[in-house]
Amino acid sequence: MKPAPFRYARAGSLAEATALLAAGHGETKLLAGGQSLVPMLNMRLVRPAVLVDLNGVRELEGIEPTPDGGLQIGALTRHAALAASPAVRERAPLLAAAARHVGHAAIRNQGTLGGSVAHADPAAELPAALVALDAQLRATGPRGTRVIPASEFFRGLLTTALEADEILTGAHVPAQEPGWGFVEIARRPGDFALAGVAAVVCSASDSPSRVEHARLVGFGIGDRPLRLTGAERLLAGAALDAQTAARAGAAAGPDCDPPDDVHGSADYRRHLATVLTERALLQALPRLPRRR
Repeated sequence: MKPAPFRYARAGSLAEATALLAAGHGETKLLAGGQSLVPMLNMRLVRPAVLVDLNGVRELEGIEPTPDGGLQIGALTRHAALAASPAVRERAPLLAAAARHVGHAAIRNQGTLGGSVAHADPAAELPAALVALDAQLRATGPRGTRVIPASEFFRGLLTTALEADEILTGAHVPAQEPGWGFVEIARRPGDFALAGVAAVVCSASDSPSRVEHARLVGFGIGDRPLRLTGAERLLAGAALDAQTAARAGAAAGPDCDPPDDVHGSADYRRHLATVLTERALLQALPRLPRRR
């Protein structure tokens, strides 16, 4: 199929893009990488009156280190740039790993951070990574710019906290704790994950073997990235080892609310979440600081 007729506009600045979006009165779609939007247009799942191309808005590009050890990342930053950036690999290696799992090379070269986050597919890697990293997302509209915690941004299936006249402009990712893991299971390389888990583990300053707190986020197991709070509570104050990782995996199951479809049953995805939580923690274990 081909898209329904629409009017095309290419924005040259964020101000112009914001004005075009507001003028559309809810009948406008934003084009960044187009890896999700273009198929939806072709299948006529969306029929915008106006398509606003953001690729001329250079102020939405780039990865900048911040004084706090974190990163400012523009919404038009491509997945491939996230995966290859030395700054991302050093300061937020979980985000670089998540970007390497996105689709195929052609998709990573074209798709953008902002497009993936704003689309809010519950099986997508980058939204889960940003929640695990406690990132802050920036949205700009006619009323100015506001900051939305990633943990509050995703509201449900393909639904976010963005207002209809707002544009996701970027993310601030704070300095990442050294303990981390990222794992997923897909039917074929490049497919959306059947289930996955992103883990960030902070060890206690006085006892590197003891977990101070952990952020565990599952994807593909609900209608949005889900914090696995049962597993997080079990880890708090515990010494992380293989046995603790296995117990935390078992504790992750009740927090899942997976879909039941032709690719896998809800019970299967819930089982995957328990196994992948354990594996993500076992990845994090050797990355934790060692006692001297």
